[in-house]
Amino acid sequence: MRLRGFTLIELLSALLILSLLALMSFRGLGAVLDARDHVRLETEKWRSTAAFFSRFQRDVQLSAPRPMLAAARRIEFSRFAAAEGIDAPRRVAYHLNDSREIELLLWPAFEPAPEAQPSRYSLLPAVMEFQLQYLSSELAWVDAWPRTERDPPLPQAVRLRVVLASGEELVRVFSLK
Repeated sequence: MRLRGFTLIELLSALLILSLLALMSFRGLGAVLDARDHVRLETEKWRSTAAFFSRFQRDVQLSAPRPMLAAARRIEFSRFAAAEGIDAPRRVAYHLNDSREIELLLWPAFEPAPEAQPSRYSLLPAVMEFQLQYLSSELAWVDAWPRTERDPPLPQAVRLRVVLASGEELVRVFSLK
């Protein structure tokens, strides 16, 4: 009686097929993991961008009729406290720092002493451009807002343009009235 088994060629063919299936599975898993990381990074980028715009909107809409330093690349103003009582009235500023991050500066008071130093917080990383424009009462956009010492009028609106390092350009207009 003769025993029947697999030949060496059949075994090698089966191993080759299993190896190819394992290789395809490994590449597929790698692609899924890469896609997951990409989605996580994009989600974090847009979450921090939305949080920045929300914070900026809240601050400018609470702005007080006080002297405002408003230029094309920096805005500094005093703002009232929110109605919810979650923050205090204080002086705030937004600008693009040397690390290409939009930075929030918070002074400890509504009208701080000239020697008072602000706390600094990075709000939005990887920013290539940060531009501001201001809507005058004549409904014209200007790059700088005149600084007056007595009862300064606030602009009608602030237009904010941000270009992210990844190339996206975002423009938002915030009404102050």
